[in-house]
Amino acid sequence: MADARQLQARFDAQRQAFRTEPYPTLATRRDRLARLDEMTHHHRQEVAQAIRQDFGYRAETETRLAEIATLRQAVRHARRHLKRWMKPRRASVPWRLQPGRARVHRQPLGVVGIIAPANYPWNLAMLPAVDALAAGNRVMIKPSEHTPTTSELMARLAKRYFAADELVVVTGEVETARAFAALPFDHLLFTGSAATGRKVAQAAAANLTPVTLEHGGKSPALVCADANLEKAAERIAFGKWLNAGQTCIAPDYVLVDQPRLGAFVDALERAVTRFYPQGPAGDDYSAILGDSQRERLAAMLEEARDHGCRVIPLGETVELRESAKLPPTLVIDPTAGLTLMREEIFGPWLPIIGVDDLGTALAFIQARPRPLALYAFTDDDAARQRLLTETHSGGVVFNDTLWHNAVPALPFGGVGESGMGAYHGEAGFRRFSLERSVFIQARRNAAGLLNPPYRRWLLKLLGL
Repeated sequence: MADARQLQARFDAQRQAFRTEPYPTLATRRDRLARLDEMTHHHRQEVAQAIRQDFGYRAETETRLAEIATLRQAVRHARRHLKRWMKPRRASVPWRLQPGRARVHRQPLGVVGIIAPANYPWNLAMLPAVDALAAGNRVMIKPSEHTPTTSELMARLAKRYFAADELVVVTGEVETARAFAALPFDHLLFTGSAATGRKVAQAAAANLTPVTLEHGGKSPALVCADANLEKAAERIAFGKWLNAGQTCIAPDYVLVDQPRLGAFVDALERAVTRFYPQGPAGDDYSAILGDSQRERLAAMLEEARDHGCRVIPLGETVELRESAKLPPTLVIDPTAGLTLMREEIFGPWLPIIGVDDLGTALAFIQARPRPLALYAFTDDDAARQRLLTETHSGGVVFNDTLWHNAVPALPFGGVGESGMGAYHGEAGFRRFSLERSVFIQARRNAAGLLNPPYRRWLLKLLGL
C-alpha cells in the first residue's frame, strides 16, 4: 500500500506538470532527448558494469552494441526529424465541404508508463522513453527487478539528469510492478513474456489505458534452396547467440531443405568456432540471467534428449560464481510437442528442422502463432513475395538477422501472440501522440444548405 501511494504521488506530480505544459516546444523536447543521450553516453561504462554484474557476465561489446549504440542512434534520429513530426499534417476535404480546411494535429498524450524487461535492461527501458519524450510526454519507467544493479543505477542517474516530473525511474519487486501497471497512464508500454503481458493489459483495462505490448515469440529462420549456406549460418549464428540467445527477436528455430540439413549444421559449427574460438569461456560470450532461466533451459534440453533428439553442444558449460554460460547447442528435428518447439527458448538452444520445400516451410510457419520477426535467406523474388504475402510477423529480414531493429525509421512491434502496437522513430512518436482531427470552416460556405427542412432536389444533386 505504501508503494502504491508513493507511485500515485509520483504519477500525480507528472500529471500536474503536464497540465502546466501540455505542449512542450521543439526546443524543450530536443533538450530532454539530449539529456537522455548525455546520460547514456557519459555513463556508458557504469551501465556496462552494472549489466555485467546483474548477468554474472555480459560481454561488454554486446552491451555497447545492443544497449548504448542503438539508443543513441534513436535519439539522433528523433532530434533530426522532430520538427517535421510535430508539424500539423494537411488532410484533403471532400468537394461538398469546401472551402473548409482540415488537418491532423499531433498532441502529447500526457503521462506514459514503461515496464521494461531484464534481457536488455537499459535499452528496452530508454528506447521507448525516446519516443515518448519526443512526443512531448512525461515518462515513468519501471525497470526489471531481475537486474537490480542496473535498475538502481538508472534511477540514480535519472534523478541527476531529469526533474521527477519529466522522467522518473521506479524500482521495486513484483508488487511494485503490479501497482505501477494499475496507474491511470495515458499510454502503457510493456516488454516481456506474453503471460505477463496479459496481466498488464488486464490491469490497464480497468483505467481504459491503451497499451503497447512487445512479447517476442518463436521467430523462424528459413534457409531456402538457393541460399548460400555459409553466409546463412554466419548470420543466424550472430542473431541467435548475441546475448546467449536472450533476445526477443533471436532466431528461435531454423527450417532448411532436408537434403542440405547436414551441410547447414556443419556450416553453423564453423561459424560458432569463428565467433567464439575459446568457446563460452571467451570474453565475447554472455551468461544466462537468473537461476530460474537456467533451470528452465536445462529442463527443455533434457526433454529433447529424452525424446531421442540429436543434441549437438558446441562447447562446454562454464560455471561462474553466481551464474553460468551455457554453450550454443543444436537440436536436430525436434517434434512439435516438445517444450522447445512450443515456448520461446530465450537461450542458446537452436532447433533445426528439415523441410521438403518452400510450401512445407510456409505451412509450418502459418500453423504457429505469429512471431515478432521472420528471417529468410533467399535471393529469389518469387520466394520473397510468397513470404511477404502468405505469412504474418512483426518484421521481416532477408539474408540477415536482427538488423531491422537498428533502423530507427522502421516501426518495431509484434502481431497476435508476439504483441500489439509498434514504436521506434516516427511510429513511436505517433504511438505516444493523440492524432487530433481539426476541421476549419470557411467564413463563406454552403453548409447551411443542408439544414432542415431538407430539400430533396439538393440531396439528389449532391448524391446523398
